[in-house]
Amino acid sequence: MMTHDIIPRGSIIGMVHLLPLPGVPGALGMSALLDRALSDVDSLLAGGVEGLLIENMHDFPCVREREMGPEVAASLAVVGGEIRRHVGPQLPLGLQVLFAANRTAVAVAAAAGLNFIRAEGWTYGHLSDKGWVEASAGAVVRYRKQIEAEEILVWADVKKKHASHAITADLSLAEQVANIALHRADGVVITGATTGQAPSLEDVQAATAASSLPVVLGSGVTAQNISRYQDLWHAVIVGSSVKEGGDWRQPVDQERVRQLVEARDALLTCE
Repeated sequence: MMTHDIIPRGSIIGMVHLLPLPGVPGALGMSALLDRALSDVDSLLAGGVEGLLIENMHDFPCVREREMGPEVAASLAVVGGEIRRHVGPQLPLGLQVLFAANRTAVAVAAAAGLNFIRAEGWTYGHLSDKGWVEASAGAVVRYRKQIEAEEILVWADVKKKHASHAITADLSLAEQVANIALHRADGVVITGATTGQAPSLEDVQAATAASSLPVVLGSGVTAQNISRYQDLWHAVIVGSSVKEGGDWRQPVDQERVRQLVEARDALLTCE
């Protein structure tokens, strides 16, 4: 199943940044976590987004997948299931599990009725601010097959933000995108270097030219800069720019969502 079958071109995907999960410093419990998540969901949908991406963004400091307890998958499955029931069966829903917990994301997505995952460390190892990240595509696609969840799509980051890519400096972004396509990803995510930083136009152009995979803009897109990417993207993931004060830690600001959606609509009308 191709990405555009579920998520049409031009879609805006709103981030649902979960409060700390159980066991993480600052956790307030599942009831408070769900209340905040559903409030953000309602604000994003009222503003006009076409899909949602759930992420355990407040789980700092993050741990590796092998260091996670079973409470992570259990909590995320509950949250994912509640959001799915809240929005109905048709809205595209995705999940990213920090950090680089791609098998866990597939398992939760299958249990909760989600449509896609965002994966870091799909191809090529890199050094993140949380430690070394191994490439995971081979293990994850086999696991997805084993649990009969091949309908779940993978949007894979290339040159993941908050990371050093010196070890792959001899590979161009275009070469890395081409290899992500070879390794069965369904979309490629292009970002800036950090959360809230927009991707360079050159990187987006290179990714578009390197494969037929849908290109997803994964950070830093705002109502003011979306037009610079013209018709080069399939979908946009937004978090910081649609939060109160532009701060990813804050609740979603419905007016900011509306402004971005209107800017997108104007752009698509001109094409």
